[in-house]
Amino acid sequence: MTFFSKSLGALIASTLLAAGVHADVDQAVAKQIKAKLSASNPKASIGEVRESRVEGLYEVDTQGGNVLFVSKDGNHFIAGDLFQLAPQGVVNLSEQRRGRSRAQVMESQPEDEMIVFSPKGETKAHVYVFTDVDCGYCRKLHNDVPELNRRGIEVRYLAFPRAGINSAGYRKIATAWCADDPNQTLTDLKNRKNVPIEVCKNNPVAAQYKLGNEAIDVRGTPTIILEDGTVVPGYIPPDTLAKALGI
Repeated sequence: MTFFSKSLGALIASTLLAAGVHADVDQAVAKQIKAKLSASNPKASIGEVRESRVEGLYEVDTQGGNVLFVSKDGNHFIAGDLFQLAPQGVVNLSEQRRGRSRAQVMESQPEDEMIVFSPKGETKAHVYVFTDVDCGYCRKLHNDVPELNRRGIEVRYLAFPRAGINSAGYRKIATAWCADDPNQTLTDLKNRKNVPIEVCKNNPVAAQYKLGNEAIDVRGTPTIILEDGTVVPGYIPPDTLAKALGI
């Protein structure tokens, strides 16, 4: 834990309210906070304003799922996570909220725009994976897909070309989404087979890349999102993933 997190934890230990989150924020207060934040950074994306569990501080959503804790007058803010000192230990309330938000975002995505590898038998759980075709650990994870399917885990792929949407990586991965057999084409690309590049119009790769950047805050590939919105950055073996899913 960083020094900043320790300091924030000390603040919360002394001021955390026992009650839950307060009622709806006074609209004048919300408007003032948004105006102050927007004036300081006109390009910033300012979302919902909520009362936090710390008296006198308001939670404000910003781009990438980040949250600021802002004073009522909008003149001061803290950038960081809110922790609760609970009987079971330190609880990251901010990450819990982000997880719920990520789960809702991912569940709202059209499954027919993903490349899905499903178990032949019962599906016990599913994961979302932001992937690239030129990523070594993405290949390693893809090699595990048959074992994940055997364990009842469905893998739902979304595209995240690390070099951006104007790159060769974009054209490669878009080829999989545009193919007649997306699953086999994605597998062939990950196995470095010579696949003719063919990018169709209206493919979802750019939208999924934007989703990963702006809503999920993907920092690299693979990035795995569990059903509850928990983010697993990087590769983990099937045993570990199955345990995380309660399988």
